[in-house]
Amino acid sequence: MTLRPGPESLDVIETPLVVVGSGIAGLSAALGHGDCIVLSKTALGDGSSRWAQGGIAAAVADDDRPTIHAADTRRVSAGLGRPEVVDLVTDAAPDRIRWLIELGARFDRDPDGELSLGREAGHTRHRIIHADGDATGAEVMRTLVAAVRRRPDITPVDEMFALDLLTGGGRCVGVLAADRRDGRLVAIVAGSVVLATGGLGRLYRRTTNPHEVTADGLAMACRAGVAIRDAEFVQFHPTALDSALDPMPLLTEALRGEGAHLVDEDGRRFMVGVHDDAELAPRDVVARQIWLQRRRGAVYLDARMIGPDLPTRFPTVWEIARRAGLDPRTDLLPVSPAQHFHMGGVAIDDLGRTSTPGLFACGEVSSTGLHGANRLASNSLLEGLVFGARVAEAATDDPPPTDHGEIGVPPEALAVEFDRLDRPDPHVEELRSLMWDHVGVVRDEAGLRAAGTRIEELRPLLARHPVGRNLATAARLVAGAALERTESRGSHSRRDHPATSAVADHTVQRPEAERTTSLLAPSEPDPSART
Repeated sequence: MTLRPGPESLDVIETPLVVVGSGIAGLSAALGHGDCIVLSKTALGDGSSRWAQGGIAAAVADDDRPTIHAADTRRVSAGLGRPEVVDLVTDAAPDRIRWLIELGARFDRDPDGELSLGREAGHTRHRIIHADGDATGAEVMRTLVAAVRRRPDITPVDEMFALDLLTGGGRCVGVLAADRRDGRLVAIVAGSVVLATGGLGRLYRRTTNPHEVTADGLAMACRAGVAIRDAEFVQFHPTALDSALDPMPLLTEALRGEGAHLVDEDGRRFMVGVHDDAELAPRDVVARQIWLQRRRGAVYLDARMIGPDLPTRFPTVWEIARRAGLDPRTDLLPVSPAQHFHMGGVAIDDLGRTSTPGLFACGEVSSTGLHGANRLASNSLLEGLVFGARVAEAATDDPPPTDHGEIGVPPEALAVEFDRLDRPDPHVEELRSLMWDHVGVVRDEAGLRAAGTRIEELRPLLARHPVGRNLATAARLVAGAALERTESRGSHSRRDHPATSAVADHTVQRPEAERTTSLLAPSEPDPSART
């Protein structure tokens, strides 16, 4: 095995499997496979999964069935949910919940000891499993982190920033990473690689995502020429607390499931008459209506009818409101849409395999086809649980090469300036504002073209910024796919193309590898095409 170019400061570690990311999908994959290294950008288990206030959807009630859950998921997906994937995920949901309980997860229960089930937008049954009211993500991640730490065959490595994928012999053979504390470079050479890096939330000025969520896996895959699917489908949560905080605090959809209303400045419920389910309409519908109402004035969430026990039923929301000087039992809560989830991502099959041998993906970084053009509430943690397990099985069955041969190290990754990592960067902030203004809740050709032009100007300015280079790559993918899709569908709304096409198709981008030189440069890929 030879690494070229190979700086003297580059350490090399070999492992059967490396999992990049330590959220719900990554740790599920690690626990299913074993004998692996788990890279975490910060502390093990930090990231979006821990922040999830919503629960996990699973058909476990007497009046529910996986087929009903599947029908709800397909209906919300705006015609792009892959039926076979929807079926396998909803079928697997009850078993994944049992697995978490066996690991020690403490979910909320009713007085009879049965799982307490809530309802959220788009669901026709009460099937949302919660922990501590609105802290499900924190409880699931506590459970998974504890399980990983009990496993001697899993090696977590904290504070490692993944820079790029390593390729050799026509497959992915590892990842180049840097220690965030001192910039030391490490090449983890592996039989298989799992990307579980989460979404692209920090690409937008208004987002509910934590600072770690910077499109790293999506950008690394793009630079390696891996197929990307449906990048234009970005979900905006309707009800973030309207504040100057970054990230914006999320006011869980479960509040609306318990009766909270959306009102304008005059106290009028504006969702009544827009959709039969009013405030419980699919998220894309609610987010667009709030966006439109905010052009006329402020929008509020009225949760006062939930009653005096709101602090105990929704402790996270209570703390968010308290810090803002509000009491949701008596005060209206100002709200705004904010970027929340990415339905698109690295294209994978139903076993988590990407277009590049040796590379798997799961969780938000991937495009499974479960969500289609719009995600059903509380299906994201479920997706990570199910596909984490499927990736583990597929990677186990994928025979690694006996000899990696010569491995190309992307030279531009070696030029990243790590001293810029934690410094504010005006070009990064400009990119985030650009995406919110022109590639946000409502889009049009003029704005998308203007955004695309400026993104290309910003890319060389961010080429050596650890985070900026990834965000710029992701911005190019999202804006390009949004320009290509000349219709409105699900979370993708074009004011210049308001109709939905009669044919539901996917946007597939096969980007050229962005490496200027490499020992094993990939062959010229097919141009971007819609299939």
